[in-house]
Amino acid sequence: MDARVKEANLDPVTLEVIRNALPAISNEMAADLQRTSYNMMIYEVRDYCTALVDVNGDLISQNVGGVSHFVADLGVLITDGVKRYGANGFKPGDVLITNHQAVAGQHLNNVAIYVPCFFEGELMMFAIVRAHWVDIGGLSTGFGAGPDVADPWLEGLQLDQLKIYDDGKPDETLYRVIRDNIRFPESSLGDMKSQIAACRLGVRRMEELYRKYGRPTVVAAIAQIAEETQTKCRNVVSALKDGVYQAESSFDDDGVLKDDPVRIHAKVTIARGSMTIDLSGCSRERKAAINSRTLAGARVAYKAITAPLEPVNEGSFRALNVIIPEGSIMMARYPAPMVNWSSIVPTVVDTILTALAPAMPDRVPAAHHALLGGAVVFFGVDPKTGRRFVVQSLEGGGWGGRPSEDGESGTVSVCQGDVRNGSIEGIELKCPVLVESRELRTDSGGAGRFRGGLGIDLTVRNLVEGRWNLNQPRRVKCAPWGLWGGAPGGTAAYLLGTPGRNEWDMVDASRHPVPAHSRVVVRTGGGGGWGKPVARDPKRVQWDVVEGLVSREAARERYGVVLNEANEIDEAATRALRQRLEAQAAGA
Repeated sequence: MDARVKEANLDPVTLEVIRNALPAISNEMAADLQRTSYNMMIYEVRDYCTALVDVNGDLISQNVGGVSHFVADLGVLITDGVKRYGANGFKPGDVLITNHQAVAGQHLNNVAIYVPCFFEGELMMFAIVRAHWVDIGGLSTGFGAGPDVADPWLEGLQLDQLKIYDDGKPDETLYRVIRDNIRFPESSLGDMKSQIAACRLGVRRMEELYRKYGRPTVVAAIAQIAEETQTKCRNVVSALKDGVYQAESSFDDDGVLKDDPVRIHAKVTIARGSMTIDLSGCSRERKAAINSRTLAGARVAYKAITAPLEPVNEGSFRALNVIIPEGSIMMARYPAPMVNWSSIVPTVVDTILTALAPAMPDRVPAAHHALLGGAVVFFGVDPKTGRRFVVQSLEGGGWGGRPSEDGESGTVSVCQGDVRNGSIEGIELKCPVLVESRELRTDSGGAGRFRGGLGIDLTVRNLVEGRWNLNQPRRVKCAPWGLWGGAPGGTAAYLLGTPGRNEWDMVDASRHPVPAHSRVVVRTGGGGGWGKPVARDPKRVQWDVVEGLVSREAARERYGVVLNEANEIDEAATRALRQRLEAQAAGA
């Protein structure tokens, strides 16, 4: 038992109260942020996380549903700030702002605000909020420009551990510098104030907890909770067979060097309850802006297989060793460009899980669409009001079939927590666009005993001229793969139709100018199938056809299920066709 627990004489009831209080504080911070923010990416899409982090950079709690791939990279911001200012360099009333890629390792839109928490004059921890600003200057409007952004200076403002409030006094000069270099100061600076308010709320709640139970008791409880979390995760891994497991995937290219695949390789070693995830085999850092500096891929995968429903804290990762060498595409060295930092992270998670499939055949799903969703980004100036506008949303895709059920459809990636698409009503109310349709893509889910989830087609008409971000997803040659004989899911794309033409073009460009009444289809991928398609219950295939999820042709060709014009199963023809398909597969 930890010495701090013995010293505090921590009883089980108090431990459980504090165990639930810590994530509750992070959740209340999130509710405050969402309620007061200006930007749809925060209050609708929920592209943020709120957390408590101690002085050593250890995670104490994060809000439920917070963006998953943010969880790996909050502690490094705190340790860097403490190194910069010293443990005695913080005062009550300080507020720090940072997004610098040398440490943060993400696109500059993801701005972190954090506030120190003191009790009886001692620095105890920090409350921190990372949230997606609509603009941070440069080419950052929306989700940032595409992979051809050459360096961070083109992307936007780099804010490196600056005190926007010092001892409770605002830095008006820094405030003006930020305001004068972003296109939507009301939105972004309003969001900053919301982040500050959420952090201050977290500090107040922690002060209340310290006063109620005493510093030694709260400190001991935090240590005990992390220790128990580590034990739970280690126990899950201990049940797996020791060994070395590997898998590989890729992107078609990085968006700059065509036909130069981006390799993703995962080597997972299990030994006596510990797990090592080695990503040394991944591509080296690129000149294209798809680099990152993060442990997120490994940590999200580990959390998903050990304790997916448990609150997260530093103990969630203590039995995990992650190897990513400097200069890797996921441990890129500043100033490697990072605008599209998160594009490969979900695929890294899928690759790690696929490597572990032989060790966990009853738990690992087939691959999901593994992109951060279909980004909807259109911006310009509304001629009626003369004001700048930006449309931002994300469309989900299909998840892989699972060992006992079909994959979910139209859902954001494993790295995004509770992120969701913007509401059609909200988008149309605020911006001059018309959402013509949002529908599931028939046949986009990979065939299998358990079918992959379906992707989405979202069709948007822009009512005024403006610019679209239409950077094509680069996972066509490596489609969302199936497991145990399952077929791959459909791939993603952007399609553009301009007025007066009946054809759709596959445009690959950022800030692409279009005339009024152009139409864009944001197409997301489907999930891979799990198990052999001919093992799927014919009645489930029939139901899929009736519901429009699978076409009658795909039912015959992929599943070997023959339906008549009334969508009734021809049992004799189905048996004969399935026997023929199995024989062909065996002889292949």
